[in-house]
Amino acid sequence: MNRTRVTLLGTGFIAGIHVESYRRFVPEAEVVAVYTRDAGKAEAFARQHGVPRWFDNLEAAIRESDCDVVDVGLPNFLHHRAVLLAAAAGKHVIIEKPLCVTLEEADAMIAAMRVAGRKLMYAEELCFAPKYERVRALAEAGAFGRLYQVKQTEKHSGPHSDWFYDVTQSGGGVLMDMGCHGLAWCRWILGGRPRVLSVSAQLQTGLLHGNRTRGEENSIVTVEFEGGALGVVENSWAKHGGMQDAIEVHGTGGVCYADLFQGNAALTYSERGYDYAMEKAGGTQGWTFTVFEEAFNQGYPQELKHFIDCVRDDTEPRVTGEDGRAVLEMMYAAYASAGLGRKVSLPFAPKVARPVDLWLEPSI
Repeated sequence: MNRTRVTLLGTGFIAGIHVESYRRFVPEAEVVAVYTRDAGKAEAFARQHGVPRWFDNLEAAIRESDCDVVDVGLPNFLHHRAVLLAAAAGKHVIIEKPLCVTLEEADAMIAAMRVAGRKLMYAEELCFAPKYERVRALAEAGAFGRLYQVKQTEKHSGPHSDWFYDVTQSGGGVLMDMGCHGLAWCRWILGGRPRVLSVSAQLQTGLLHGNRTRGEENSIVTVEFEGGALGVVENSWAKHGGMQDAIEVHGTGGVCYADLFQGNAALTYSERGYDYAMEKAGGTQGWTFTVFEEAFNQGYPQELKHFIDCVRDDTEPRVTGEDGRAVLEMMYAAYASAGLGRKVSLPFAPKVARPVDLWLEPSI
């Protein structure tokens, strides 16, 4: 079988999840190269995961690695450049959230990939997580009646890498980091692409990481969708005790609650502790919830297999660059709402250097 060749851009936490997912669950794909700015880290990652080639030059990684697909897991501010280089080289793109930092970048990326005739696939794993997909199937079958409120919550004690705290690289705080998941999922559970009427948000900072970031550490976003449904997205970098990722679906004929982690965990007691319980858990002594098949439960292998199949079969991806742009516009409106203290209607496309400026400098 001729396998689809993938070059990974990035060697951080998400790159590790992607390379494991390809190796274990996507036999149609082969990771042929990896890139990161630090040559030592690139080589170490390649050796650890059995990747044959490594690069510390972005353009060379894309053009010279003989890949079919570029898988982008870089800091947010590098997404735009990576995608434009991939488009110029005629490569398909899988890109981690958020799509990019600004709406202007998003439009340029979508246009470049369209001109190149290649697929821009937005890696929102919550649209593939098995438990959440089961809930969506129930909603589509009418199990809950007409949906009037949906909610997604993702909270933990802070990011894996320092660049997340630097708003010049990330574009914002926890809303840019994790709010994009919830906003994408709300659209997905409500039918994929419902029109957004308005967004309102409240943001907080100075909780656990105030000495490290100007970005928000806690956020609550409410979205009004056409048809009357409300979406609520709660995110935090200030929650202790490990990762929380949960959804609620409220309808006129039923309700559903699901949690990606607690329902997929083994209740464990250990006097001495052990190696790993769950993402962001502080320790493993005493009672803990030990997760199993963490990447699988969160949907990473399913999304990557779907994207590789889209490339091989030339089919439309379930989640596209346009979906990523729609989520980014909602985040723009959320930051503006927090800065102005009122609801913001969509469409909304101010020209700012980064979304968080709409909250930090509301006069813009």
